[in-house]
Amino acid sequence: MKKTLAVLLAAVLAASSLVGCGGSSTGGSSTGGSSTGGTTTAAAETEAKAETEAKEEAGEQPGDAGSSMDKLIEDAKAEGALTVYGSCEEEYLAAACKNFEKLYGIKVQYQRLSTSEVYTKIKEEAGNPSGDVWFGGTTDPYNEAVKDGLLETYEAANAVNLIGDEYKDSTNQWYGIYKGILGFMVNNEELQRLGLEAPKTWDDLTKEEYKGLIMLSNPNTAGTAKLIINTMVQMKGHDEAMEYFKKLDANVSQYTKSGSGPSKMVGPGECVIGIGFLHDGIYQILQGYDNIGLVVPEDGTSFEIGATAIFKGAKHPNAAKLWIEYALSPDCVNLAKDNGSYQFLVLSNAEQPKEATEFGLDMNNTIDYDFEDAKANTEQYIEDFFEALGSTASSADAGRFLTE
Repeated sequence: MKKTLAVLLAAVLAASSLVGCGGSSTGGSSTGGSSTGGTTTAAAETEAKAETEAKEEAGEQPGDAGSSMDKLIEDAKAEGALTVYGSCEEEYLAAACKNFEKLYGIKVQYQRLSTSEVYTKIKEEAGNPSGDVWFGGTTDPYNEAVKDGLLETYEAANAVNLIGDEYKDSTNQWYGIYKGILGFMVNNEELQRLGLEAPKTWDDLTKEEYKGLIMLSNPNTAGTAKLIINTMVQMKGHDEAMEYFKKLDANVSQYTKSGSGPSKMVGPGECVIGIGFLHDGIYQILQGYDNIGLVVPEDGTSFEIGATAIFKGAKHPNAAKLWIEYALSPDCVNLAKDNGSYQFLVLSNAEQPKEATEFGLDMNNTIDYDFEDAKANTEQYIEDFFEALGSTASSADAGRFLTE
């Protein structure tokens, strides 16, 4: 059941440079309760799905732009190349890029980077990006990029298949492709050995009995950590949230570079409790770590919208637009579940991963996350987080706040 250290190293040593789809890259890197927080989006999603079905019955083809789509494909093929920065797991990123290249004959290079790494990179490149599109990863860093004018507006034809307007940017600068639920992953064997029960709420994580047993990701490098900070601010209020993080920090052994990092440490016993997205825990369980349990916090939880977007100033604008259409189609998103990604999909014509519901996850049982507040204040909240911990983002202890 236990994997060797080599497995962990393979996950950690994800590609650090651009990889062509024809290259030699080998790819990437017990429910504890149910959320009671906030409102759900079930009604809006049902309405959107019904509208799409009505159009199909009337003979309309959602997302079919006819001759304009044919022209886009022709122009994209003429450009002949595309560079993708991906913040989903590398296995899915590689499969999506390879399939795009197969479908359209456009040469694709890709690089797997965390969302915060992509945001930092395109901010430094200031309108002259080395990449064309961003694929996957939580939208908090995307919203920072929107605020800074780093993404291109594009009205995607295939956005008609989104199950709700909340799954796209209001100015059409990013579009959602999946939804991941935030929670805890626990090592049941270690908890039993230590004589401890699994945490059931966010506040449980601050109990002294969990000192040194918890890992979460670094807000300097991971969009997941930014989402956690925003979630606590929205659930508790700003000042109480910062006091909460001071208490939580006493129990955290390490802040990993990537948002999926904690999930990879739970099964082998490198940590006992990992905070992150529960679909990452499902992946680890299906890899053989059946000692992992999944916990949906009883006091409420939030979610990520995994997105895709075009960088402002992209060198291959038509290929980039075609990528957006592709990413908003079953040709792309249905690859996820076959490549280790078990998030809920937010397209009405996509095939949902059965693994997510089999493990007790509910895509609608989440708080009503305020994306506008996150867009406006994430940068300040991160500064406040480090200040609460008695540090700054640039002077954080490198031994605990990993950047490599």
